[in-house]
Amino acid sequence: MAPLTFVTGNPNKVIEVNAIIGNAISIQPLALDIPEIQGTLTEIASDKCRRAAHIINGPVLVEDSALEFRAMKGLPGPYIKYFLESLGNDGLNKLLDPYEDKHAEAVCTFAFSSGPDMDPLVFQGRLEGKIVPARGPPIFGWEPIFEHNGETLAEMEHNKKNKLSHRYKALVKFQEWLSQTKFAL
Repeated sequence: MAPLTFVTGNPNKVIEVNAIIGNAISIQPLALDIPEIQGTLTEIASDKCRRAAHIINGPVLVEDSALEFRAMKGLPGPYIKYFLESLGNDGLNKLLDPYEDKHAEAVCTFAFSSGPDMDPLVFQGRLEGKIVPARGPPIFGWEPIFEHNGETLAEMEHNKKNKLSHRYKALVKFQEWLSQTKFAL
C-alpha cells in the first residue's frame, strides 16, 4: 500500500494522526502553502483538498481545525489560527469576558480526494467543552484553553486524548469510509 499524502506542515499533527490511525493507513506528510478561502469549515477543507490534489497529482488528505464559541455564534470557527496568532490564548479568553456562556466546540475537518478533478469527501469530528484560562503545554495552539470533562486537551495524557478528540472522531469516520468502500490507497 502506497502512503497517502497528508498535507500539513505541523509535525505534531503528523505524530497525533499516526498515533490515532496506527498501521491502518500509511501517511506521508507534505508541507504545502495553500491559500485558504473564506467560508464554512467544509468549503475551506474541500477547496484546500482540491488544490492539493492538483499539486501532487494524486490522492491527498488535508485537515482543518476550528474552535467555535457558542456565545459568539460559532466564531472564531475556521479562523481560529488567525485569532490565536493575533490574540494568543489569553486574548481568546478575553473575547468571552462579556459572556456568561463559555461553551465551545473543537472541530476537526478532514477532506480526502482520490486525485485531481475528483470531488473531496469530508469527514468531521466535534468535541464539546468550554473555554478556561490556559493550562498545560501549548503544543497545539488553543488546546490549553479548551477543557473537556475537567481537563484541557493540553493536559490530557496523549492516549486518552487520541481516543476522544475532535481529530480522533474525524479520523474514525475516514477510516470507516475506507473500510466500507474498500478504497485502495
